[in-house]
Amino acid sequence: MSRENWEKKLKNCKERDFKFKTISGIPVKPLYTPDDCEFFDYERDLGYPGEFPFTRGVYTNMYRGRLWTMRQFSGFGTPKDTNRRYKYLLKHGQTGLSVAFDFPTLYGRDSDDPFSRGEVGKCGVAVDTLRDMEIIFDGIPLDRISTSMTINPPAAILLAMYIAVGEKQGVPAHILTGTIQNDMLKEYQAQKTWIYPPEPSMRIITDILEYCSENVPKWNTISISGYHIREAGSTALQELAFTLANGFTYVEYGIKRGLAVDKFAPRLSFFFNSHLDFFEEIAKYRAARRIWSRVMRDKYNAQNPRSFLMRFHTQTAGCTLTAQQPENNIIRTAFQALAAVLGGTQSLHTNSMDETYALPTEKAVKIALRTQQLIAYETGVASTIDPLGGSYYIESLTNELEKGAYEYFNKIEKLGGVLRAIEKGFFQREISRSAYEYQRSLEKKERFHVGINIFQEDKPADIEILKIPPEVERNQKKALKKVKQERNNRKVKESLRLLRKAARDGENLMPRILDCVRVYATIGEICNTMKEEFGEYHEPIIF
Repeated sequence: MSRENWEKKLKNCKERDFKFKTISGIPVKPLYTPDDCEFFDYERDLGYPGEFPFTRGVYTNMYRGRLWTMRQFSGFGTPKDTNRRYKYLLKHGQTGLSVAFDFPTLYGRDSDDPFSRGEVGKCGVAVDTLRDMEIIFDGIPLDRISTSMTINPPAAILLAMYIAVGEKQGVPAHILTGTIQNDMLKEYQAQKTWIYPPEPSMRIITDILEYCSENVPKWNTISISGYHIREAGSTALQELAFTLANGFTYVEYGIKRGLAVDKFAPRLSFFFNSHLDFFEEIAKYRAARRIWSRVMRDKYNAQNPRSFLMRFHTQTAGCTLTAQQPENNIIRTAFQALAAVLGGTQSLHTNSMDETYALPTEKAVKIALRTQQLIAYETGVASTIDPLGGSYYIESLTNELEKGAYEYFNKIEKLGGVLRAIEKGFFQREISRSAYEYQRSLEKKERFHVGINIFQEDKPADIEILKIPPEVERNQKKALKKVKQERNNRKVKESLRLLRKAARDGENLMPRILDCVRVYATIGEICNTMKEEFGEYHEPIIF
């Protein structure tokens, strides 16, 4: 049958009453053919895995050589609680660690700060001093495991603590492997945890780039994060465009510092969301790799092939989880994790079914880990590289997302770049508008969320919840008080004085922060010292 005859036949078919669009608003045709990839060039646009432009993956043999790192984001209560959870996960096959910090730690506050009351250990682990990090990693050899830390304003301090723990284990800094998120631009755009204004924050980030390039060369200095942009309500296209725009801004600040791009760019990594629009998510990852490699080569004149590689971690979409029928979250997470794997992720976290209620129980987090293991060992999707490459639909969608990303880049450039666009509220408005439109589409049943606007049940969920008892906060405060009594407070005071001087004089802050950490200065003391020089950020009112 000819295409013309098939299309005539199609016109007589009844379609569901549904708007066939991706979450980003890209129209979805009933069928994709070679005509949808008319200008597609295999060598230019697709190529081979591990070869420019890396559309099909950053490594030559991808998962046939090594599976992605199974890195469950975890941490709660006291450092001892978190240490036990890490050992539990490692026992059950987890292959990397990822630290979740509580809100006081994220904001650079100590557990005994009035600001912290009621939040200590609730949404992650409390870390006040080096002593807490020593406990978290007790019995965990840092020379044999990589650790990711989701921390932003105090990222330099937590990295310094990790380096100091390595020293105490006899593991030198140049051997340590892992990642700090350290992505302040997306904080101003979406997640909203900040301390200092944008320019001082960029100075601290660039100090970390410079210090690690020389002293911690295997460490990923920034995890440029689209995840939180997506969780705040963006589309896949906005997540792609805003994340890459932020990444290019970090590159420009590194170059402005006088660093050779090939010195620091190979240690930049990325962090993406995996939502439920299955094929759009896969196309998003492929477009991201292609854009990053081309811009790094053509605009920033990188020469080292490792500077072209977009290596990324993925987390399944927390915003899609539901309190209603929580067992459905296991299925949602499985599809999202599969999209991340088919999209070529290097590292993966799978959300637990109970995370709309609380931090996950051991049972729930084990199911989430087993989800990854089932994909890896039973489905066969890791047996061949980029199995969806060449699909007319996937390639067309990849092209559409790439085109849309460049349109956003042009808008951001006209606004004066990422920092000026943040000041003008561009990202905030774009994300808010998309979140509103998505919610309206659910209310009007133009999109469906099982258990929410379709197939609802009145029966309440019967599910075990992890509860953080009040004594966690009391115990953490007691432990902090004990450290303050036992440390050499004269050395603490002197180290903080020298840190403030470094902040004022423009010298690299990392050596001074390390000195503070080693004498058990608290995260709050260090952050407040820098705040005295840099000031505190207050978000402008944006409508």
